[in-house]
Amino acid sequence: MIVAVCALGIAQITTWGTSYYCLGVLAGPIAADTGWTRSLVYFGFTVSLLAMGLVSAWAGRVIDRHGARAVMSAGVALVSASLYALAQVRSEAGYLAAWAAIGVGMRFCLYDAAFVALVQIVPARGRQAISYLTLFGAFASSVFWVLGHYFNEAYGWRRTLELFALINAGVCLPLILAGLARRDARAAQGAAGGAEAAAAATPDGPPLQGRARRIAIALFAAIMSLNGFVFGVVTVQLVPLLEAAGLTAAAAVWIASLKGFAQFGGRVVEISFGRKLRAITVARLAIGALPLSFLLLLFAGANVQVIIAFTLLMGASQGVITIVRGAVPLALFGANGYGAVLGFIATPILVVNAVSPSLFAVVVDHWGWQVAQFALLACASASCVAMELMSRWYERNRGAD
Repeated sequence: MIVAVCALGIAQITTWGTSYYCLGVLAGPIAADTGWTRSLVYFGFTVSLLAMGLVSAWAGRVIDRHGARAVMSAGVALVSASLYALAQVRSEAGYLAAWAAIGVGMRFCLYDAAFVALVQIVPARGRQAISYLTLFGAFASSVFWVLGHYFNEAYGWRRTLELFALINAGVCLPLILAGLARRDARAAQGAAGGAEAAAAATPDGPPLQGRARRIAIALFAAIMSLNGFVFGVVTVQLVPLLEAAGLTAAAAVWIASLKGFAQFGGRVVEISFGRKLRAITVARLAIGALPLSFLLLLFAGANVQVIIAFTLLMGASQGVITIVRGAVPLALFGANGYGAVLGFIATPILVVNAVSPSLFAVVVDHWGWQVAQFALLACASASCVAMELMSRWYERNRGAD
């Protein structure tokens, strides 16, 4: 488990940083050099998320059928080739096409694929491995925003993307091939045996079966999609959101940077104390903290201490929810067919992530920031209520056929 987690952890930092987060420092230089609008530049990222959503269910089935090692390696190769292609584009259509290809590649090698890889390697310790893996991901933007800024200043955005493509292939491919080369002895018993071992090793009990399983998958996908709207907005709009709460631009940037530390801290707490709790209990706590954080923001009144508290609580919630997204399906549905389940759940989440920043911008333009903050609070509260209802339903139907 240690070898697999460390190898995948470094690979996740690299792939997230070179692809998903690259526009954080390169959007401005791309727009300035090409003359394209910033909205078009960021629309490329939206296209990539939509592409991820469109192939998500299929990708999950492919990972189950052919194994995560082969599929993640192919995904890294596609991301690297597409980043290199993105560095060469001269037209808007070529730019969007390159981002679509990057999106397909990211679906094959980011968290959802890595979670399945860990369950395939160590089925009896899948939840623990997922928690440890997410600790690495918290550093992706920090590392590659710094590298991206330095490379862009020294070589320009096109050469930066070429370097990112080289780094991604050179670092991630060897790590995935070596880190996923061996399986825990318990995995050799087969998927069913691994699922039984996983159930025995956790406080969650046997996985759901039959109609209860199908209903729970749909409910959890809906809950995570509501969260996806909130976090899709926060990923792009956190600094403007804090400025609208009354902070200066400099203060907003500084406080927004605390979110990464809060994510890491939340995951450390989950690893330290959450392992003794059922996965669905951890989900209730993490999702329940989200509306509380937005209540703080709504009534902050430019109070810096309260806004910092919002950022820390929201970031910690987001950090643990990343674990929840992999741990709850494993606990509720088992290791058998885990990739297909994650693929189905990820489809609406990715589509919502893609469109949420634009929808939020429409709300801000038409009704202002206060109404927009209420909208975020409403989504977070709806997710919390839905999680509580699902938890009660789960207790009634646990073990039903």
